[in-house]
Amino acid sequence: SNLITHQRIHTGETPYACAECGKRFRQSSNLITHWRIHTGETPYTCAECGKRFGQSSTFIRHQTIHTGETPYACAECGKRFRQSSNLNTHRRVHTGETPYACAECGKRFRLSSTLIAHRRVHTGETPYACAECGKRFRQSSNLNTHRRVHTGETPYACAECGKRFSQRSTFIRHRRVHTGE
Repeated sequence: SNLITHQRIHTGETPYACAECGKRFRQSSNLITHWRIHTGETPYTCAECGKRFGQSSTFIRHQTIHTGETPYACAECGKRFRQSSNLNTHRRVHTGETPYACAECGKRFRLSSTLIAHRRVHTGETPYACAECGKRFRQSSNLNTHRRVHTGETPYACAECGKRFSQRSTFIRHRRVHTGE
């Protein structure tokens, strides 16, 4: 029931555990959504660009790319953001704040997610596996990029010549051909 689920916020109870990586959740629905990281299931598809997502919240956030909506602006540099949380994180660029420290080596990070990924350097953990070939990765973003080897997806297109790329880094390097950098 909703009351039991709500009470878990206060008790800290997390009865649902991921069989792959051990991460625990208060709600079975959160475990199901999380499980898609490991399986690669992407049930949400953007009608505008065809990009696929494992979480409805990520899909909804993605849609603002197409509307161009950026209601949050940095008072320091004017950079604009689609989400207030991204603005708050961005502010650390100006303040230099690195609130997350690795207990193993002391290295500090602006983002908790970067610290979590960094810890895997010490543990050797590779929780993200490709369902197609079994190759394992430390970060889900690396798995997502790798999947394009199998799908042939090329989400990055050069506006100048139309050439398409599967990786952002290759796309950025290609753009220099046109800019002369």
